[in-house]
Amino acid sequence: MSQWVVSAEEDYRNAEYGLTLGENCPVGMVCFHGQQCVEKYLKALLACRSLPIPEDRDLSVLYHLVLSSGGPELSEEWLATLSRYAAEPAYPDVISRQEAEYAFHIALAIRLMLRGTLARIAGQGKVS
Repeated sequence: MSQWVVSAEEDYRNAEYGLTLGENCPVGMVCFHGQQCVEKYLKALLACRSLPIPEDRDLSVLYHLVLSSGGPELSEEWLATLSRYAAEPAYPDVISRQEAEYAFHIALAIRLMLRGTLARIAGQGKVS
């Protein structure tokens, strides 16, 4: 599980850093790394519960696996928004700075919820 969290945090930091670049902000990268952060935290929860980890990158699919194992409730709308960025966009000028900031804030909120869930599970001694 810890490798998933380490990798998720790297994606989070990449997205966060991208937003500090002002006019040079790589908006596609910010959105992509926000999606990756959430995907990897969902997979960390699956690993924590010793469940199979699918190769699927659709956050909704991963979320329903996590939810069926007692995971937290998340916004389906937020997950759908981030799922659009599972692959870095080929046409980055299609994404606005505002959209990148929104994607990052969604990723941040979900990250905090999933980290809290992982901490509670670890505190119960259920981390594999």
